[in-house]
Amino acid sequence: MVGPSLSEEEQERNRTRLKAGFVLLVGVSAGMIAVQGGASLPAVLGVVVAGLVLGVVLIAYLSSIVP
Repeated sequence: MVGPSLSEEEQERNRTRLKAGFVLLVGVSAGMIAVQGGASLPAVLGVVVAGLVLGVVLIAYLSSIVP
């Protein structure tokens, strides 16, 4: 039987990177939508922060429902 090619530590590191990438994707995309809408710089920064928080919440939720 063939086992996984990555150690458990490498798998966990890859999962962490994927989660961080997802959070960044949500935050940056929210900021890009705000820029397209003509928002001011403080508003764009606020939307990016809100998007990052939403990304963390989404990751927490998905981690709770997917083993």
